[in-house]
Amino acid sequence: MANFTPPAPGANLKNDDLILHFLCSPQGGMRRSNRTNTLVIVSNHVASIYDDRWVDDVLHYTGMGQVGDQSLAFNQNRTLNESRINGVAVHLFEVFTAKTYTYIGEVVLADEPYQERQPDVEGQDRFVWVFPLRLKSDTPPAISDVTLQQLNRVKEKQARKLSDAEVEALARRQGRTNVGKRSARVTQHQRSPWVAEHAKRRSKGRCDLCQEASPFNRKDGTPYLETHHIEWLVHGGADTVENTVALCPNCHRKMHVLDDLADKKLLLSRLNAH
Repeated sequence: MANFTPPAPGANLKNDDLILHFLCSPQGGMRRSNRTNTLVIVSNHVASIYDDRWVDDVLHYTGMGQVGDQSLAFNQNRTLNESRINGVAVHLFEVFTAKTYTYIGEVVLADEPYQERQPDVEGQDRFVWVFPLRLKSDTPPAISDVTLQQLNRVKEKQARKLSDAEVEALARRQGRTNVGKRSARVTQHQRSPWVAEHAKRRSKGRCDLCQEASPFNRKDGTPYLETHHIEWLVHGGADTVENTVALCPNCHRKMHVLDDLADKKLLLSRLNAH
């Protein structure tokens, strides 16, 4: 077995560097290496179809298999499921910028895998296996807030290219009562881009509070509105279609300054009327 030392947490690697370091396959989200007795798992937030998310310092990581129902006995799903007893060290990378792999650290199963419904690569609903993973170290690397903001902009652009039906389906599937968080220079809540895009399309270009048309259009011709959670995420609000509205910049600022109860009730009543 080759001598092996993992990268430093927070290190950014290109794919060739990752391959040389772990002596693993050049592609895929789960890469087994017999030579280093490791399993590299990649949570790709830029290009993946999977709905991986951090909740309370646990990464809920979707298993292997892009079409149809996933199986725990399939390839590296089995390796990861048996990692507490098979001696294989599991190393996590996340992709926030295309073709750049950020090393997060060695992870272990925090709980038993569970099933949930997610779309496959063909857009069909199926059952996947989700692995709750936590870092062996209690100190995850802090990801630059600039990097996370850039990722959010990429996801927002992806959302704007989808049809209304696709956006609504993703928003209802991936909107969450328990909102994920991760370490950055400041704590960042992981908002669903699909929920935000759905709120903007549902508004038909008008502010959900003042009912005025958006102040201007983006370069692609879509109305400029900002999304707002009626019950703030920091107060335990959910990132769901039932708690998210589209506001003009003035009303958005008003809600953050005043958070007026009458305005909140008005917004909820208008949401319920849809």
